[in-house]
Amino acid sequence: MKVVAFNGSPKKEGNTYHAIKIVAEELQNEGIDVEIVHVGDKPIRGCIACGMCYKNKNERCVIDDEVNVWIQKMKEADGIILGSPVYFSSIAGTMKAFLDRAFYVASANGGLFRNKVGASVVAVRRSGGVTTFNQLNNYINYAEMLMPSSNYWNVIHGAKPGEVLQDEEGVQIMRILGKNMAYLLKLVQYGKEKVKAPEKEKKIYTNFIR
Repeated sequence: MKVVAFNGSPKKEGNTYHAIKIVAEELQNEGIDVEIVHVGDKPIRGCIACGMCYKNKNERCVIDDEVNVWIQKMKEADGIILGSPVYFSSIAGTMKAFLDRAFYVASANGGLFRNKVGASVVAVRRSGGVTTFNQLNNYINYAEMLMPSSNYWNVIHGAKPGEVLQDEEGVQIMRILGKNMAYLLKLVQYGKEKVKAPEKEKKIYTNFIR
């Protein structure tokens, strides 16, 4: 089995990376491969709402950059980890631009991430961690993914790179998340042969203008 993790921090080995790494080590202990992709330092622009991903249905965004490569990594993986630092009580901008486009393309192409296991992790200096955690989870929920939990919200605290490793409770949260994610991944893998997944329903779109 394979998990792909996305580091939304501009710092390659900052606190978001360390949070992901703790989760990844537990997954690797269970024989699950983990690849960490550094998103936060890339020049990724946001969705331009052109709708071409729905028209073309080729699993690609018309903005031809690394997002298209990452979408395929997500499609091929059994599990996905979304990691972000906190910027003004929100997801870091580059990470959000990537997620908006990747998850929209996935939806436009029949739900590429549906029934995969997905988890979010957040690194924060002081406040805004739970807000950002909830925002990341919005993508996972929208994509009909399966979400493991920990013994608290998946937020770890620290300022300087590596400082989160001193947050004993935060480290435990990430460790337990990794163990629970591995467990859920195995349940899904072994259950495929015995339990039929629910059929995907065509999305109903409505608005408040009649």
